[in-house]
Amino acid sequence: MVNKNYSQEEANDEKVAKAALNNDSVTKSTEQNMDNQAESIQEEEVNEVSPEQLEIQRLQQELDDRQSRLLRLQADLENFRRRVRLDQEAAAKYRAQSLIENILPALDNFDRALNIEAKEEETLQLLKGVEMVHRQLLDALKTEGLDIIDAVGKEFDPNFHQAVMQVEDSNYESNIVVDELQKGYILKDRVIRPTMVKVNQ
Repeated sequence: MVNKNYSQEEANDEKVAKAALNNDSVTKSTEQNMDNQAESIQEEEVNEVSPEQLEIQRLQQELDDRQSRLLRLQADLENFRRRVRLDQEAAAKYRAQSLIENILPALDNFDRALNIEAKEEETLQLLKGVEMVHRQLLDALKTEGLDIIDAVGKEFDPNFHQAVMQVEDSNYESNIVVDELQKGYILKDRVIRPTMVKVNQ
């Protein structure tokens, strides 16, 4: 009889425990649902943007675009100023180039006249005068930065020499300039006319 009653009480306890567990589960489920609903509401509130905020975003985007365009314009202006400055520096540096190029044919004629072999005294005196004028002219051009390009005995360099003939000369090594047919000139660091040369094979 005691055992029977004890079993009955045990059974009642189990029912109470199960009911409590069910109540806990329901409570937890209810709390979870409430939490989920709260999160959804918060997300909706975050996703909902007011017209004022939309206008602020539009204005911010417009401001960013204008600043980007301004920076590009400033960079273009700076590049333009730099190009103008470089052009002005080059124009000042090589201001005499056009005049010198026009004078080069006269210098060539002086060179041809000075290569004449004179035997008569009058001709010798005339050549001395021509040589003096030639030297004065070259000195004046050198003050502007003009130099004669060295060629004979130098290794052929296409940046400074223009090969018009090839010869075989045992007195020179291969690719060495043997003779100069027309003088070349350099203005500061710019070749305005290469030297016409004969090059040993």
